[in-house]
Parts: sequence; C-alpha cells; structure tokens
Amino acid sequence: MNGASKKTTGSAYARQALLPEGFRDQLAPRAEQEASLVRGLVDTFLSHGYDRVSPPVVEYEDSLLVGAGAARGHQMFRVMDPDTQRMMAVRSDMTIQMARLAATRLGDAPRPIRLAYAGSVLRTKGSQIRPARQFIQAGVELVGSSSVEAELEVIAVAVEALGAVGIKGLSLDLTLAPLAGILCESFGLDINVRTRVLEALDAKDVGALGQLADEPRALFSSLLSATGTAAAAMETLNNIGFEGGAADLIGRLGELVAMLIDRLPDLMITIDPCETHGFEYKSGIGFALFARGGKAELGRGGRYRVIHPDGSDEDATGFSVYLDSLMDALPCVDAANKLYLPFETSTEEADKLRAEGWRTIQGLTEEQDAPKEAARLSCSHLYFDGAVTAL
Repeated sequence: MNGASKKTTGSAYARQALLPEGFRDQLAPRAEQEASLVRGLVDTFLSHGYDRVSPPVVEYEDSLLVGAGAARGHQMFRVMDPDTQRMMAVRSDMTIQMARLAATRLGDAPRPIRLAYAGSVLRTKGSQIRPARQFIQAGVELVGSSSVEAELEVIAVAVEALGAVGIKGLSLDLTLAPLAGILCESFGLDINVRTRVLEALDAKDVGALGQLADEPRALFSSLLSATGTAAAAMETLNNIGFEGGAADLIGRLGELVAMLIDRLPDLMITIDPCETHGFEYKSGIGFALFARGGKAELGRGGRYRVIHPDGSDEDATGFSVYLDSLMDALPCVDAANKLYLPFETSTEEADKLRAEGWRTIQGLTEEQDAPKEAARLSCSHLYFDGAVTAL
C-alpha cells in the first residue's frame, strides 16, 4: 500500500471513530461498572417478587403509541419494516412496553403483576440535563392495584435498589401532574388559557397568572407556594380547600407521605404539586429520586393507566432508573486487577486461578522478561513459580 492509500485509509478510520451527538462508546472499566449496577438493581427488584421480562428494542410504531406512549412519540426513532412495509419505532421508554405486555401477553395473569426490566433506550434528542440519546433504563412496574400501598412499595423498592448499588442520602420529590388540569377543568378554562396556565406553573411564574380571573389566579398562586418540604407543602395544600377530584388527590398524597415517613424515616421528602414536565402521562402521584447534592434525577416514576385492547384500563405504578445519571452520581471504579500467566503456564494452573477469582491474561508467546510483559499489558499481578506476585 502506497503512502497516499495509507493516508486515505487512516482518514476513513478516523471518521469511523466519530459518533453522532448523544452517543458514545462505553469502555472499560466504566462499561463493567454499568453492567454491575444493572445486576445490582435487578437483583433487588427480583428479591421483591418482580419477574424480569425482556421486550424487543424495535416494535411496530402503533403499539408504542398506545396510552402512555402517546406522550413519547416525538422521542422515537422510526424505520420502515422492509417485510411488511409498516412503520416501526425504536423504544424511547421501556415503561410503554411493560404496559403493552400487561395488557396483552399478560392480560389474563392474576393481578397485581410485578415486572422488572433493564435495557437500552434511544431518543431522537437529548436534553440539557440528559444529553445522552442512548442509555440504559432499569425499573419495575406494579400493574393492577389502585391502592396507595402500590406507590409505597414501588418507591421503597427503588430506594432499596439505589442504596444497594451505593447511593446514600436520597431525596424524593413528589408531584401531582394531573392536579393543574383538574383545576383548569373545574374553572372551565379553554385550551389556550389552560396551556398558558400549565406553562406558568411549570416555570413557577406567578406573574404569568395575571390574565386569570380573581378566583383561579388566587388558587393557582397558592398552589405555587405549596412547594417545599413535605410537612410545609402538605400544610399549605390542606389549607387551600380543594374540592372533588383535586381534594381526593391531595388526600392521597398526604396518606402516602405519612406512610413514607413511617417506613423510610431517613428519606428526605419534598413536594412540588405544579411539576408536570416529564410526568405528562401520569394519572396520579408522580415521583423522582435524587442523590442529595446531585443535579440530575436518578430516576422517576408514578401512577398511570394501562389501556387494554378492549378499551378498558387499569392502574399501574412504576419507577425507572437512568444508568447515565446513576453512574454520574457514583465515583469511577478502578480498572480490575489482572493476573499475567507466562506462556508456559499449564491449563490446569490457569483454571485453578480463575476458579479462585482471578482474571487472567495468558501469554501467547515465550517471553524473555515476564514482569515487563505483564506491565506492558496493564496487569496488576504476575504468576511465577507457582505463586502470585503484585507488580
């Protein structure tokens, strides 16, 4: 190959190393840390009786747009199936697939059913908080129970799982995504005004509520002031004097807070009743977990509705952990210790060492200086004369 050809080939390989924005290669030791975290999370899920399921990465588009999936349609990559000429989509959220399984393959299973999962999801766009467009999502879904104990269980399992993989000092933020919509409906606000109200509440912009009549403006302003620690927020919410569905939702929130304080006394709990971003399809209480001092949420969940093929629906509560945020909240791990086995090491000796837990690197050619070769291959230990020696 001449110099020009080599240069062209080198440029091609350099272009191959470039990845689209939001995608990255996960190398050792981070790739191994990520896999270990997934194992730790799922092991906790399974210990609470959740059954692991594994749906495909790609499904027909219409199956991913049912119910809760409608709010995620803009995040999905799409591709045409060359066999059926039907549009397919790459999952952007595994919760949608859990709902499909519960409504179809597991439609006749005794309720409640408990599902656990872990897998990669792809999104068309990243966000300022989560710029990655591909990441691993791991979580649980409890389908078929309308009791507040379902929310308590899911939150408790999520807290336990995060603690098991090294996250300490968790903070839980509770929200009431449907509340603002219920209140807008009770005041008879049209769709345009309702949209502006939801935007104002999400942005915590009291001034933007000035367009409203006195009664709804006063109520929504009071709602904005009910953000903070659980005790203070619940006091404000209880003093507002909600009625109907809004009162039921506030009552359920208060019941859940009391149960959480009793079961998880060390968990810091805050409430933001106006938060709707990312909780659009929730039909009840939503929640997010943070590592104290962390910027991005480790995961989120809440109550939603599973739609069945016959049009009926049922309650479900779930929680998803985002592995990119989880890894950012934990210290990087060191590279694993590896034991160099010189060329003449027997298979029996190598098998014995691996059975003892060593990761071995087998020499493939005779070496004059085994310690030097071991160091060149980034090994931490050398097997020599029947003994293991640290380098």
